Amino acid sequence: MDWYPLWNSLRIAAASCIIVFFTGIFAAYYVAKLPRAVKGLLDVVFTLPMVLPPTVCGYFLLILFGVKRPLGMFLARFGIQFAMTWYGGILASAVVAFPLMYRTARGAFESFDTTLAYSGQTLGLSNTYIFWRIRMPACRQGILAGTVLAFARALGEYGATSMLIGYIPGRTATISTTVYQLWRTDNEQSAFFWVLVNLAISAVILLFVNMLESKNRKAGNV
Repeated sequence: MDWYPLWNSLRIAAASCIIVFFTGIFAAYYVAKLPRAVKGLLDVVFTLPMVLPPTVCGYFLLILFGVKRPLGMFLARFGIQFAMTWYGGILASAVVAFPLMYRTARGAFESFDTTLAYSGQTLGLSNTYIFWRIRMPACRQGILAGTVLAFARALGEYGATSMLIGYIPGRTATISTTVYQLWRTDNEQSAFFWVLVNLAISAVILLFVNMLESKNRKAGNV
């Protein structure tokens, strides 16, 4: 049994999750401070990958990073190529998972009691300290839920991934692309095996999210 699709899917999902964790939190924190008109515009831009078909997102990524595109040719000078490489899957997965992290983090930040931050400022605490030691712990349930959901979205990504990195056994194959290729070649038994693997991982992730929500509700009732 070739376990490369599982390993590749996990590393792509983990790497993209780390990227969207920091970028999503950064965007959510600063967008929440902006005027309503600007916030609305950026909300549309940052949330667009969540409502667009994943294949459309992949198409736009190909336009930007294709090997014959200006940006793709420029990056190739430094040995960087996103098209048809496994780490291109990180880019594709990060793009489609980012809105989940962004929206969840923004909701958590907007529900934060700002008087806690003001109290910290009166004590002479820096904004960095207040953010990491007061704001983030207070919003940890929402942030953690967004992180888990972003990981799950990245793990199950197919459309943008297949458009940008395709399917190359042992190089770019993921669980989702492997299921499609096996089904397309009438190897339904192997395809069903990978479906079960994906179902098992997804079930564990959803159970974890439910545990977080249950814990959050109990904390809110205390």
